[in-house]
Amino acid sequence: MQILDPHIHMMSRTTDDYRAMHAAGVRCVVEPAFWLGQPRTGVSSFTDYFDSLIGWEPYRAARFGIAHHCALALNPKEANDPRCVPVLDVLPRYLAKDAVVAVGEIGFDSGTPEEERAFALQLALAAEHGLPALVHTPHRDKAAGTARSLDVIAASGIDPGLVVLDHLNEVTVGQVAGTGYWMGFSVYPDTKMDPIRMVRILQEYGPERVLVNSAADWGHSDPLLTRATGDAMLAAGFDADTVDRVLWRNPVAFYGQSGRLRPVLEPGHPAGTDTHEGNSIARGSS
Repeated sequence: MQILDPHIHMMSRTTDDYRAMHAAGVRCVVEPAFWLGQPRTGVSSFTDYFDSLIGWEPYRAARFGIAHHCALALNPKEANDPRCVPVLDVLPRYLAKDAVVAVGEIGFDSGTPEEERAFALQLALAAEHGLPALVHTPHRDKAAGTARSLDVIAASGIDPGLVVLDHLNEVTVGQVAGTGYWMGFSVYPDTKMDPIRMVRILQEYGPERVLVNSAADWGHSDPLLTRATGDAMLAAGFDADTVDRVLWRNPVAFYGQSGRLRPVLEPGHPAGTDTHEGNSIARGSS
């Protein structure tokens, strides 16, 4: 099983996680910019963070045989903080970087006018740079927040095929299915989705334009839940080709629209060995 996790926050995870992910079949990840758990105090906090996502984290991932890409943005929660909003002025120069395959996470958190302005502006930046957009649907009042997100996206004029609405569930999937947008599902302990619920959605709606991610971060989360979902799909009667479509080909197709995605490390990649432990990491599917 070969897996691309299309939404995971690896700077919150350990090298043991990278090792376990590789053993489970993860060969590529996309890490969207997100809230770090405490307020940032200015633009320099963002630029240090962005520099880490396009520099150090790809190196760290490659040591364990995993290709790392990122999505960059002012996240919805911090769109309400005047200290953070000026990062929108420096974001365009980061969106030109080769490691950046999307704009994200953007969207709504509390649904404020400030969030909507940042959302619309960053959709315009995604269209201008020819990048996909990863949209965070809010955790509270999800149906209304998803409907409002769809309105903002439609007003932007961006190609629907360049947009994934993430953190969908049984309540909101029907709002997005069949619209031309991509549907993202986070499989996460205690909240969001679990593998069995994800299988039921796939049985009802099919695998087209579906992305399954772990959204693993500094909270109670599990970076192996993409693999658990693949195993649950097989146990429920899905064939290996459909599992590969959902966990590999779909995210490759979505982020591949950036023209920058390199989902497998090149042979002989200089960082493709865990030099700290002295162990070479085998490449290819498990």
